[in-house]
Amino acid sequence: MSKPILQEENIKMNAAFSGKEEAIRETGRILVDQGYVEESYINAMLEREELTSTYMGNYVAIPHGTEESKDQINASGLAVVQAPDGVDFDGNTVKVLIGIAGKENEHLEILQKIALICSEEENITKMLQAPDKSSLLAQFNEVK
Repeated sequence: MSKPILQEENIKMNAAFSGKEEAIRETGRILVDQGYVEESYINAMLEREELTSTYMGNYVAIPHGTEESKDQINASGLAVVQAPDGVDFDGNTVKVLIGIAGKENEHLEILQKIALICSEEENITKMLQAPDKSSLLAQFNEVK
């Protein structure tokens, strides 16, 4: 039985962080707790951030592991963390973190979907104003 890539348990609302490392750890923790990745994937996400920022613009960052960490992924999944007060990513403010774990080439399809959603600033505003997890989840499910 395969897990849905994104479910309500993968969403954290109204989070607050002291910095990007804490924010990335928390995003990775959701993927670990929901069984998508091994514990070591969190360090791979931090490593990836050291190599190049995962900040995408429009208040969004998409932390994910390094190429070498693919074997630490059990199933493709997303973690969405809403941080309305923002987190500093090297001078950029991030309010929505979307953690990605993609098996094989599934991450490319997942990234395309995220890029579509996040290219529209109004979608980010909607995510930040979502009253609950199911509303936020519905926004992702609307994109085909």
